[in-house]
Amino acid sequence: MKDKPGIYLIDVTNRDGVQTSRICLSKLQKTMINLYLNEMGIFQSEFGFPVTHHETNYLNANLELVKMGVLSPIRLGGWVRATKDDVRVAFKQVPQIKHLNLSISTSDQMIIHKFKGKLDHRSVIKEMVEAVKEARKLGAETIGVNAEDASRTRMDYLIEFAQAAKEAGADRIRYCDTLGYDTPFSIYERIKLLAEAVKIPIEIHGHNDLGLAVANSVAAAKAAIDAGCCAYINTCINGMGERAGNADLVSVILAIKYASGMQDYRLDERVNLKLAWKICKYASYAFGVPIPINQPGIGANAFAHESGIHADGALKDRRNYELYDFEELGRGEPEIIDTGRKITAGEYSGIKGFRNVYEKLEIEFHDDKEATKILELVRYANVHNQKPLVDDELRFIAKYPDVARQIFTMNP
Repeated sequence: MKDKPGIYLIDVTNRDGVQTSRICLSKLQKTMINLYLNEMGIFQSEFGFPVTHHETNYLNANLELVKMGVLSPIRLGGWVRATKDDVRVAFKQVPQIKHLNLSISTSDQMIIHKFKGKLDHRSVIKEMVEAVKEARKLGAETIGVNAEDASRTRMDYLIEFAQAAKEAGADRIRYCDTLGYDTPFSIYERIKLLAEAVKIPIEIHGHNDLGLAVANSVAAAKAAIDAGCCAYINTCINGMGERAGNADLVSVILAIKYASGMQDYRLDERVNLKLAWKICKYASYAFGVPIPINQPGIGANAFAHESGIHADGALKDRRNYELYDFEELGRGEPEIIDTGRKITAGEYSGIKGFRNVYEKLEIEFHDDKEATKILELVRYANVHNQKPLVDDELRFIAKYPDVARQIFTMNP
């Protein structure tokens, strides 16, 4: 299997997940998700929009964590429109960015009814090619080219578009099932044709409008590898994302590891499913969206048995009714809630209570001056998050105060 192309995960929670209508993440929460994704062994995080001004300090701060070796080996990639102007703004505002995905629509529906005469099929390819060359010239180390609405794009044009991207210097093509239109059968056929024709790694971006995002993503990855190309699956933690969401991170991993017929397909060896419980619980808290009781692997009922036949079978041998072990996802430890006195750190905390909170985390300050400096940042973080900080956020602020300050700073 070592000689066979592999499957890698590019999580887009911090780009597509935060585009979910009616919800958002603070820049500290986005940073924590990058840290957890790195700990989980995810190949790349699409961490934001380099041309969006309110993202600038957060993006640069996270790239500082890359330089410090804190966010390593994960790659941090930005999303921009496939235009030279967007690429130039991206490098002006975030000079150290090394990984970009450049996006443009490719379906007849969008070229005709979205661009409204501004671009035609020929000029879409021209714009994309110019953007790829500009990104490479300005220092991009890897470039993915996104075909928005690829699933409704004519196959001959999609191949022409991908071939032009490859010749311009793109490293991957992102096949975007923007409306969740594909089925596992159609996407397998289309990805196999595309990969065989262009011989370029394929990135799969699946939406869940028909409930098929995970199935489509796995089928597409299988097709790319069967055609001799590496596959990169886009995921979101807890299946967040626009409308009905994107392919769920944990479900994708479980499907690759345990679904019938997938055992000969190599998942990135760095992926550590033990972090699943932690990252999903944090994202649920940060987004303010509960985890469904029946969510694969993570939901409260994922390993619950009540029916007599099922309970009896599971007690005799867990494999009777469980495909995988709950321990593998980092589950099994009891969740303990402190019901006695609790001192918390918030936007109006004083120094004594604040130091008590950090002492419980086994973090000590040299003196009141250092403690006061961190206290001020914790106050800002609470204003920033608009909810109580979790222990890992408190630890991050104490360990990287200068990076935290940059994350909290907005320059309208």
